[in-house]
Amino acid sequence: MPYESGASVIDEADRETTRSMRPPVPASGWHQPVLVDDVLRCLAPRPGAVIVDGTVGTGGHSLAILPRLLPDGRLVAIDRDQESLAQARRRLMEFEPSASFVHGDYRHLPRLLQQLGLSRVNGVLVDLGMSSAQVDAEERGFSFLRDGPLDMRMDRSQELTAAALVNERRSEELAALFAQFGEERFARRIAQRIAQVRDAAPIATTTQLARIIVQAVPPAARHGRLHPATRVFQALRIAVNDELAALQDLLTALPDVLAPRGRAVIITFHSLEDRLVKRAFAEGSRNGAWSLLTKKPMRPLEGEIAANARARSAKLRAVEMHP
Repeated sequence: MPYESGASVIDEADRETTRSMRPPVPASGWHQPVLVDDVLRCLAPRPGAVIVDGTVGTGGHSLAILPRLLPDGRLVAIDRDQESLAQARRRLMEFEPSASFVHGDYRHLPRLLQQLGLSRVNGVLVDLGMSSAQVDAEERGFSFLRDGPLDMRMDRSQELTAAALVNERRSEELAALFAQFGEERFARRIAQRIAQVRDAAPIATTTQLARIIVQAVPPAARHGRLHPATRVFQALRIAVNDELAALQDLLTALPDVLAPRGRAVIITFHSLEDRLVKRAFAEGSRNGAWSLLTKKPMRPLEGEIAANARARSAKLRAVEMHP
């Protein structure tokens, strides 16, 4: 179902109006999705539309989207994480068969849609943030605040883990990885320290790696706003899951999967992601593929940040395809 009107830039007044009209989405016991009101405003789901949630997680955004697609619309819920996908299926079971659940990577969206008998859709949402369930599960190895194995795989059926990177890559490769994906200014020092430690025994856990990083950076850098391990862990997670290349693949595919007046909404959480989205959206606008719905990224308002501190770094950008 195509959208009925052309794109218009969404301003702060629009955000407040939408926020006051929409009842809150229950979040108790689940990962709390970010910028839900703004996702709905930009994505504009409506009866009969086909919407893709490319990172469904535990279903927070989809729970808000699905009722607006009924009775004859459809939501395609995709996630690399089989555990999160199973949780989303349980949470959204009342909406089946209006929801299809797919274990896969959004980078392969054209192929995944083809397998479902679809070619073009009315909307695509991708939230690139980590879910609370992933971060809080020590066995997943995403957080240095919890002692767990150096894993960091979104899809646990893949072979590459953070432990393999840390223990098998040459020091120079690790330094380049930390600098490129983590923008870590002490990348070389940290990589050299990792190489020294692993010569005695493999580095196996998140807290062990975090201690090594703290020891590697200068004393003055150990007590800043960010924990010294933050950027290295970000870099490892991006590398393990090939996140930036996957995002670029999706951005390239969007013109082929969005129907006329179809919309894409992407939420990023660090500058590397946002830079890719900003550049691709601007280029598509110049080339006449779509119009920008957000001239500047939408950020969480103070009330949302107070209720969910993990929303602080979120940025939302959106476009609408031309007819």
